[in-house]
Amino acid sequence: MIGGNTIWLALRAIRRNLMRSVLTTLGVVIGVAAVVTMVTVGNGATRAVQAQIASLGSNLLMVRPGQRLGPGAGGAGAPAFKLADVQALATQIGGVSSAAPEVRAGATVVAENRNWATTVTGSSNDYFTVGNWKLATGRLFEPQEEAAGAAVCVIGATVRRELFGADDALGRAIRIRRFDCTVIGVLQSKGQGGFGMDQDDTIVVPTATAQRRITGSTRVNSILVSLQPGSDAQRVMKSIGELLRERRKLSPADPDNFNVLDTQQIAQTLSGTTELMTSLLGAVAAVSLLVGGIGIMNIMLVSVTERTREIGLRLAVGALEREVLAQFLVEAVVLAALGGLLGLVLALAASLGLSTLLHLPFQFMPGINALAFAFSAVIGVVFGFMPARRAARLDPIEALRHE
Repeated sequence: MIGGNTIWLALRAIRRNLMRSVLTTLGVVIGVAAVVTMVTVGNGATRAVQAQIASLGSNLLMVRPGQRLGPGAGGAGAPAFKLADVQALATQIGGVSSAAPEVRAGATVVAENRNWATTVTGSSNDYFTVGNWKLATGRLFEPQEEAAGAAVCVIGATVRRELFGADDALGRAIRIRRFDCTVIGVLQSKGQGGFGMDQDDTIVVPTATAQRRITGSTRVNSILVSLQPGSDAQRVMKSIGELLRERRKLSPADPDNFNVLDTQQIAQTLSGTTELMTSLLGAVAAVSLLVGGIGIMNIMLVSVTERTREIGLRLAVGALEREVLAQFLVEAVVLAALGGLLGLVLALAASLGLSTLLHLPFQFMPGINALAFAFSAVIGVVFGFMPARRAARLDPIEALRHE
């Protein structure tokens, strides 16, 4: 059992070479800080991805041209959809609650003396239901406005703030490319999505308006499909695939030139990817903890050499080997634990800073903090044992003769 006198002797030895002790702990500080920061920020990225996918809407399928999602999707050989495809999905497949087209284009919009680059989406009122959008003020499109392609729009919270500041946007006119559009509604804010994507930076106009006045074609970039509660997503996806293959006149030998994505599967895949990357980064960062442990072992060996006469004197006057062993082990553990505490403080500051910079949610994780601190203490025991054992086994007579 470690007595109070042993602990006091160990602390006095650390204080005697304070600067060297602080420098020795730096390896552990950096290791603990790196591990905790990587895991905390990685966890925030996972939560951000899940929140962003959830904000798209519940029971949501995304139908896009092309064979895959991402760069290259919807390229050559992958024709766009038509409005008739949207209508067919909404009426001919069981389990589908509604379907909404998406006609997207980037545009710079102007209101009085302000301008803002944003994304304009052409769609129907089903878009707001499928996408889980709520109105803050105003109204949605009237049936006659959708049919006629009227110059009306519903804007997101970011567009309202950038174009009108704190003023009321309802009834105001904004210029989208070459036509003026009247604001009839403002959407409730969804906030930042994963990795800084602003979901509120959007303008929605009727589908016909976007096709006639912005894109100049009848192309539909993608289709959002909302499922009825309790529907089997896999069955509905299979039915959508069969219907679209028939409508796009694909032979049995032809591959699909479209893809149907379940947002829940996307969330699980992306979450799994971020969790894997977090684990890998945490493992790499943990290597620096081992480097810190080697630094502690090195400095403890130097300390044993420097204090050989002191150790010999203690042994000569009756100190037991286990007492000397405990003294040097306590020194190593205190150095490692001190580094662990400083590392946790540094990790907290770094995690808060990176979460703010990357627009990620921050969540304090007691488990990983406790584990990192405990591991730093274990590092002190493991790497401090050999120097402590060497000190305890010194021959008192030879130690007293040491110069």
